[in-house]
Amino acid sequence: MSPDILRYAAFTDGSVGGNPAGVVLDAGGMVEAEMLAIAGAIGYSETAFAFPQEDGSLRLRFFSPLAEVAFCGHATIATAIAITESHGPGPLRFDSPAGLVEVATQRHDGELWATLTSPPASSRPATENELGETLDAFGWQRDVLDDRYPAHVGFAGNHHMIVGLRDRATLSDFDYDYDSLAASMSHHQWTTVHVFAARSGSEFDVRNAFPPGGVREDPATGAAAAAFGGYLRTIGSPVNLEVVLRQGQDMGSPSRLLVSIVPGSESVRVSGTARVISAGADDRVGGR
Repeated sequence: MSPDILRYAAFTDGSVGGNPAGVVLDAGGMVEAEMLAIAGAIGYSETAFAFPQEDGSLRLRFFSPLAEVAFCGHATIATAIAITESHGPGPLRFDSPAGLVEVATQRHDGELWATLTSPPASSRPATENELGETLDAFGWQRDVLDDRYPAHVGFAGNHHMIVGLRDRATLSDFDYDYDSLAASMSHHQWTTVHVFAARSGSEFDVRNAFPPGGVREDPATGAAAAAFGGYLRTIGSPVNLEVVLRQGQDMGSPSRLLVSIVPGSESVRVSGTARVISAGADDRVGGR
C-alpha cells in the first residue's frame, strides 16, 4: 500500500513562496531504501517521515533525494503544520537523529505558525582553508566579505558554512562551481553554505547552496537559520534578539524565517508558516 504523501511549502511569505517539503505522517514499518526512493520520486530538497511511538510522540527522519539528513527545519515546520491542521494548535515533541526537537504551533491573524526549538546551536571561526575553498567555488575575492561578520562554521543539528557579504548585489549574483563546492562540502561535512547580506542588525537577505541535497539552492532553510542564530550569539550580537531572514527572492520563491535567540538557552527558535501545495506544483524549486 502506497503511503499518504502530503506536500507543503514551509516558511512562506504570506500566501506565497516557501520551501517545498514532502511529509509522510505514518511511516511505520518503512525501511531506509523505501524512504530514499520516495524522497527521490517527490524531488523536493527534503521529505519528512514520521514514525508514531507507543507513548504518543513522533520520531522524525529526513531524506533528501540523495541521502538521509540529520535535521531539516523546513520539513519539521511542514510536519508540525500538517499535524496541527488535523489536531489543532499546541506543543509537539519530535525525536530526530539530531536529538529532541520541540515545536509549538499557534494561530495568529488567521494563519497557523510553527516555532521549532533547535538542537543546541553554536559556531566556530572558519579556517583559512575552509574559507578559501568556498570563495574559490563562488569565484569571489576576499573584498566581497563583510568585516562585521567573520566567516564561521555553524551547527544546529547539521554543520553549515556561514559567509557574510558586504553588498546585496553580490548576493544577487550568487553562483558557484557545483562539483567543486559539492566536493568541498562533502569533505567538511557541511549541509549548506549559508551566504548572507545584512539589511540591518535585525534583518538579513540570505541564500543557501545545497549540493548535498541534490539541488543547487534551497529557498528556505530552517536548520541553517538556527545555526545562523547560534552564529550571531557567538560573534557577540545581543542575546535576546529576534531577526528576520529573507530567503528565496532571487529564486522566485520568497520566504520569511523568524529567528529568536533566547537568553539562558543554547538552542535557537525558528518560526514560520506553511501552505499546502498540490502534487506537481512548486516541484524542484531549488533544482540543480
